[in-house]
Amino acid sequence: MSKKEQYTIEDLIEKASVYIPEEENLEKLRKAYEFAEIAHKGQFRKTGEPYIIHPLNVAIILTTVYADTDTLIAGLLHDTMEDCNAEKEEIDELFGHTAGNLVYGVSKLGRINFSTENEYLIEYYKKIIVGMSEDVRVIIVKLADRLHNMRTLYALPEEKQKKIAKETLEILAPIAHHLGIHKIKSELEDLSLRYLKPDVFYDIAEKLDQTKLERDTTVNDMLRLVSDLLNEHHIVHEIKGRAKSIYSIYNKLNKGRKFSDIYDLLALRILVNTEQECYLALGIIHSKYRPIPKRFKDYIAMPKANMYQSLHTTVFGVDGYLFEIQIRTYQMDEVAENGIASHWAYKEHKDASQMMQNTTEQKLQFFKSIIELNEEKMSSEDFVNSVKEEVLNNNIYCFTPKGDIIELPKGATPIDFAYKVHTKIGETMVGAIVNNSIVPLDYQLQNNDIVKINTSKNAKGPSQEWLKIVKSTQTKNKIRAFFTKGEKEIYIERGKETLEKELRKRKISFSDFYTSENEKILKKELRVEDLEEIYLEIGNGKYAAPTVVNILFKKEEVVEAKPKKIVAKTMDTNSDIIVAGIDKIKVNLANCCNPIPGDEVIGYITKGNGISVHRKQCHNLEFLDNRIVSVSWGKNTKEKYETDILIYSTAKENKLAEIMQKLSMLDTSIERFLTLHEKEETVYEVDLYVKNKKHIEKVSTELMKLSYITKIERVMR
Repeated sequence: MSKKEQYTIEDLIEKASVYIPEEENLEKLRKAYEFAEIAHKGQFRKTGEPYIIHPLNVAIILTTVYADTDTLIAGLLHDTMEDCNAEKEEIDELFGHTAGNLVYGVSKLGRINFSTENEYLIEYYKKIIVGMSEDVRVIIVKLADRLHNMRTLYALPEEKQKKIAKETLEILAPIAHHLGIHKIKSELEDLSLRYLKPDVFYDIAEKLDQTKLERDTTVNDMLRLVSDLLNEHHIVHEIKGRAKSIYSIYNKLNKGRKFSDIYDLLALRILVNTEQECYLALGIIHSKYRPIPKRFKDYIAMPKANMYQSLHTTVFGVDGYLFEIQIRTYQMDEVAENGIASHWAYKEHKDASQMMQNTTEQKLQFFKSIIELNEEKMSSEDFVNSVKEEVLNNNIYCFTPKGDIIELPKGATPIDFAYKVHTKIGETMVGAIVNNSIVPLDYQLQNNDIVKINTSKNAKGPSQEWLKIVKSTQTKNKIRAFFTKGEKEIYIERGKETLEKELRKRKISFSDFYTSENEKILKKELRVEDLEEIYLEIGNGKYAAPTVVNILFKKEEVVEAKPKKIVAKTMDTNSDIIVAGIDKIKVNLANCCNPIPGDEVIGYITKGNGISVHRKQCHNLEFLDNRIVSVSWGKNTKEKYETDILIYSTAKENKLAEIMQKLSMLDTSIERFLTLHEKEETVYEVDLYVKNKKHIEKVSTELMKLSYITKIERVMR
C-alpha cells in the first residue's frame, strides 16, 4: 500500500528521465503539466487538495510501468476535456494527435459508470471493454486513474467507497491482470478488499505483522543458502524475498485454507540473465531441495496470454518450511510486473516501435477474444456474461498439432476448439483426437492438451445436440446460426419484398409505414421482436402481407404517420425550411430519405401533420397524390441533420473502431452504427448528424482515403 506523497512536476521529470532520455519529450511533459495546472485552477478534490495533485499522481503511477511520452501526457490531461472544457483540437495542436486521441479516449471512459449491478449500464460496460481494443494505452491510463482514486478513497462516504471498491475488484483489477500489470492489479485488489471487507483485511494484515519477524528470518536464511548454491555453480543472479498480497491470502483463506498452511507466504524470486540459466538454476535448486510434485509450472515454454513468463516450483527449504520459488530473466520480470507496458519504453525509439507492435499483436489474445465476442450477434447481457466467464476468468490453453496456442474457457470441448480455429472446421468436424487418443465430443479439455480435429467434406454439419455440450457462447451462436442463416435469409428477403409490394399497391409510402410508433404496434400485435421477424413470418407464410398492413391501415383509408425526424420551423428568412406561399406551418423532414441542406427538396401536404419534406429523387414520392408544394432551404441553416450512409469495406477484420474514430474527428454525431452483413465484403450502416450536403461529401471523401473502403452511399428507404 502506498503512503500519501506530495509529488511535484520535478519528481515526474526525474522519474520519466530514467527511461525517456530525450530533453524534448521531457519538456513536453512540463508543458502538459502547466496546461493541466491552469485548466484545473480553483478545483479541489474531496481530500481538500488542489485538483492538479490527482493527474500528477496518475502520471507518476504511469512512470512505474514505463509509459511512453504520449501516455504520460494523457495521464496529466485526462480530466481536462471532461472537467475543464478543453478542446481536442487544442490538445492535438499543442501535444500531437496521438496524445489528443488518448486524452479523448480516456475522457470517453470517464463519462461511463462501470457497474456490476445496474442492468441499464450493461450496454455501456460492453462499449468500454470493446473500446479498450482501440488503443490499450487508454485503459492503462484509466487503471492508473483508478489506482490513485483508490488510494484516496477514504475521503468519500462509506456507501460510495464500497460501490467503487466492488467495481474495481470485479472489472478493473481483472483487466489489469490480463494486461499483465501485476503491480497495479495487486494494489487495486488489496485496496478494494480494505474497503469491502475491512475486518478481514486488517485481520490478515495483523497476522502478517505478528509472523513477520519469524518469516523474515526464515526467508533470509533460505535466501542466503540458495544464493550460495548458485554462486558455487557460477550463475550470476539476483535473489529477493517476495511479499504475498493480502488479497491473494484472503482468496486462499476463502477456499478453506488455514493461515498457517499458506506455504507460499515464504517465497523467493530469482533473476538471471538468460533463459538457459533459468533452467540451470532450477536443476541446481532441485538437486538440493526436494520439490513438491505437481507444484512445478513452466510458463517460459508456455507463456500466459498476458505475456507472463517464469518457472514456478515449491520446495522443502530450511527447517522443513515450504518455499515457493520463481525463476525468470530480468526481461521476464519486467513483463511480469508491467505486462504490455514493459514495451512502452522502447516505443520512444523508432527502430523498436515495430517490435513492440508485433509483440502486442501476438500476445494480447485477450483483446482478440473481446473483439470476436463483440462481433457475435448476442444481447448486451450475454456479451457481458461471456466476457466475465470466458475472458476475465482463468482460461485453459490447448495446442494444435502444429503447436499453435488456442485459448478457451474452462470446461471447453473439442467442438469449442474446432470452432475457435475456424467456423468451417467446426461445421465439417466428425471427431477429435486429444494427446493421440480418440475422445468423445463432450470431453472436457485440459491445459496443454494437444488437439487434432478430424473433418470430412461429406459432414452434414453440426448437430442440435452440440448446443448442450459446448461451453463457449461464441460456439453456441455459430451453431445456431448454421441452422437458421440459410432458409432464414431467403424468407426474410421474400417477406420484405412481399410487404413492400403490398404497400406500393395500396399507395402507402414507406415513410408512413416504417415509423417507430407503427413498429411498436406491430411488435405488440404480432408478438415479435423486430421488423426482421415480421418479414420472416410473412416470408414463411405464417402471416399474409395484407393482414400485417391492415393492422395499421384500413383498406380504403391511408392515415399519415409522423416521420421520425421532426424539425418544426416557421416562415422566416432565418428558417431552415421555407415553404412557398405558406406562413407558420409545421414542417417535418421525411425519414425515408433524410434530406439535408444542399439537397433538392419538395414538400408534401400531409393530413394533420404539416408539410413532409422529401428529397426530389425519393422513390416514395411516386405514391403520393397531387398535394405537392414547393419548399427550399433557408440561407442560414444552423441545425445538424440526420442522414443514413452505407460504408462498403473489403477488410476481413472488423474496422468498426477505426471508422468510428475517423467519423468523430469530422465533426459528426453518431446516432447508430450497425454491421449489416459479412460476405465478400462488410457493409456498415451509420446514422449520423451532419451540417449539410458539403459536410457529408467531405465525410465521404475522408473515409474513402481508408484503403479498405470501396464505396459510400446515402440510404433511401
